[in-house]
Amino acid sequence: MEEVTKLFGTDGVRGRANRHPMTAEMALALGQAIAHIFRRRGVGRHRILIGKDTRLSGYMFEDALAAGICSLGVDVIHVGPMPTPAMAFLTRDMRCDAGVMITASHNPYEDNGIKFFAHDGFKLPDEIEAQIERLVASGELANLRAPADEIGRASRIDDVEGRYVVFLKQTFPADVTLDGLRIVLDCAHGAAYKVGPTVLRELGAEVVPLGIEPNGRNINLDCGALHPQLAAARVQEVRADVGIAVDGDADRVMIIDERGQVLDGDVVIALCARHLLARDALKGGGVVATVMSNLGLEEQLASRGVKLVRTQVGDRYVVEAMRECGFNLGGEQSGHVIFLDHTTTGDGLMTALQVLAILRREGVPLSELAADFNRYPQAMVNVEVSQKRPLEELADLQEAVGEVEAKLAGQGRVLIRYSGTELKARVMVEGQDEGEVNRYAHQLAGVLKQALAT
Repeated sequence: MEEVTKLFGTDGVRGRANRHPMTAEMALALGQAIAHIFRRRGVGRHRILIGKDTRLSGYMFEDALAAGICSLGVDVIHVGPMPTPAMAFLTRDMRCDAGVMITASHNPYEDNGIKFFAHDGFKLPDEIEAQIERLVASGELANLRAPADEIGRASRIDDVEGRYVVFLKQTFPADVTLDGLRIVLDCAHGAAYKVGPTVLRELGAEVVPLGIEPNGRNINLDCGALHPQLAAARVQEVRADVGIAVDGDADRVMIIDERGQVLDGDVVIALCARHLLARDALKGGGVVATVMSNLGLEEQLASRGVKLVRTQVGDRYVVEAMRECGFNLGGEQSGHVIFLDHTTTGDGLMTALQVLAILRREGVPLSELAADFNRYPQAMVNVEVSQKRPLEELADLQEAVGEVEAKLAGQGRVLIRYSGTELKARVMVEGQDEGEVNRYAHQLAGVLKQALAT
């Protein structure tokens, strides 16, 4: 039996375009696998939605995926550039069997990836991803092709942007407008370059747009959620009330206050939790975040009697825990925030709208709303790796971690993990003294490099 190759990371299949696993041949096989798995739902014609961000390689992958899907007798609907959360919404709104999003999210244009949504708009669980990997490895897909008279059809719909704009507006309070607000919006030359400015303008805001001229190669390039300094500088330059910076597929967001200070996902989660709690709308009395979220978030939630449940990194794991716990709010420090009352995945534009609604209702500057968040100093060092050896097997590293944890004396954390999307390890240290935290992080990064080298 052929060995099953691990294809999926923390968020779909991802890699350098035209290199394994992100090749046209693999996209065709993945299209066949997803068509085979989801066409078994019910009877009649089956349809799978395909969207993408603005990367040059997106054209290649959407055609390859469509070929694979159609070869198994399933129809394809192309919707073109569309945010990842829009695909989650459209998959269930259009009653499709599944949705496929072609994106490498915040990565540079040379990378690409493929994410899948089930018919209910939720990302696939581990067991379905493993099933896809087995199908691709087995060679079985070649025997599952449809006969000539049952090959699927591919069509394109160009008006779905309006559906998503209406959906976003419906998550915003009907008695609130954005009239009089000046908002800087950085779309990272990515998938939200059309719908982002549209939804804010239709709610009454004056929009100062950035990152709305994609050329296939400039997605995430020194802009967007990973580089919010661009939007922050523009906020101060035009004296805007707030700044919004989404990433290439618009599933994450950084919010910027009127002074140009960047508020990450932890601050946004704390702000939204406080607001929902005051309105008796925080379900289950808790919030889900990942192991990366700052201790400051945990302490602020605890001070209000709100429980924090932590998961591994990846917004789909956050969503799974939210569903298990009955919570309606969760997210990641990186800016993925999930409002399960409205949607099934992280949505940068929706998150921004929820913050804007709070801003309007409270009637005070955003900097004042976020002033009570006390963040622990946190240092992150990325270490490039050629292989991902189990960290628990690196004795020198484990000893060094133990020494640092002893010095932190319960007033901080150490977390070392491999990236799920890149050949990197991430060393995170959190504590009360910024200088110590930075020193410990670089010290551990050095030990890790040496351990992996030997």
